[in-house]
Amino acid sequence: MFKKEKSLASECKKVLLSQGTTRTMVKNDMKNFHSLSRFVLSVGPLKSNPAVKHSKTTHFEIEILDAQTRKQICIVDKVAQTSTIHDVKQKFHKACPKWQPSCIGLQLECGGPFLKDYITIQSVAASSIVTLYFTDLGPQVNWTTVFLTEYTGPLLIYLLFYLRPPYIYDMKESSRRMRHPVVHLACFCHCLHYIRYILETVFVHKVSSGHTPLKNLIKGCAFYWGFTSWIAYYINHPRYTPPSFGNRQITVSAISFLICEAGNHFINVILSHPNHTGNNACFPSPNYNPFTWMFFLVSCPNYTYEIGSWISFTVMTQTLPVGIFTLLMSIQMSLWAQKKHKIYLKKFNSYMYRKSAMIPFIL
Repeated sequence: MFKKEKSLASECKKVLLSQGTTRTMVKNDMKNFHSLSRFVLSVGPLKSNPAVKHSKTTHFEIEILDAQTRKQICIVDKVAQTSTIHDVKQKFHKACPKWQPSCIGLQLECGGPFLKDYITIQSVAASSIVTLYFTDLGPQVNWTTVFLTEYTGPLLIYLLFYLRPPYIYDMKESSRRMRHPVVHLACFCHCLHYIRYILETVFVHKVSSGHTPLKNLIKGCAFYWGFTSWIAYYINHPRYTPPSFGNRQITVSAISFLICEAGNHFINVILSHPNHTGNNACFPSPNYNPFTWMFFLVSCPNYTYEIGSWISFTVMTQTLPVGIFTLLMSIQMSLWAQKKHKIYLKKFNSYMYRKSAMIPFIL
């Protein structure tokens, strides 16, 4: 019994000694870890190797097909996300030099609208491969050339009929008959109208940098030049009959014509202001100028004044060609005004109270 108790006591001492040694080892380890952490904190954060940044630039591949035959014309590769349709046209021109960028029309689907030059590829791309359909738009002309050509022609044609009647009419009859004062006034008003057009095209209007087919220029010139020849022939004819109500009719209509011309000019100046052009445009509001108060009633007062000018010119000259021209211009401008009126209603929330597009309370 005594030996057994002695052996148990020795075993207990061994266990206690082992526990004490482990405790001292743990304490020593804790001290070492604590000192190591303090050392690391004193030194500062460990500097990791800078990670190499790989620039991931997504490029698109543009497949251009013929809109009629659906055959592939070329593939424009390495097109960046920020590239526009204009950039694609430039690359397409380099691949196929026979087509100028202004003659290239690109569509997302056959029969769809042509994509504007400012549209980005990223906005129309559904995947890394984009299919566009090509249409040859034919010869193109910029808008400034179109407007200047359409307006310069009537100015010169009317002056030709006014200054050289012996070369157009019967020489004896034209030299024998005295011209009525309204003929001279009509020439002044007609020239003033188209001179204003030309000056505003050069100095006032912000003409789009885009192009239009050459056939549109031919149509516009045929319309303006043809009607001007018809109008000038009748007004400057030696047998021209003056207005029925004489000077009163001429004076009132001439004053009305000048008022409408002035109003049209001031409205065009306001519309050309930077706040009223571009994507962030705001609807123009009337100012101290009384001619701008028409904005309270209609959304397109420039068309209102334009039609007013031609109605006044019709009353002043009292000729059938001017009346027909005024009627056709009124129909065309009413269509333009209604189209713009719908755009204004969608774009400007504070615009809803304006009810008319061109004619107050009527249209």
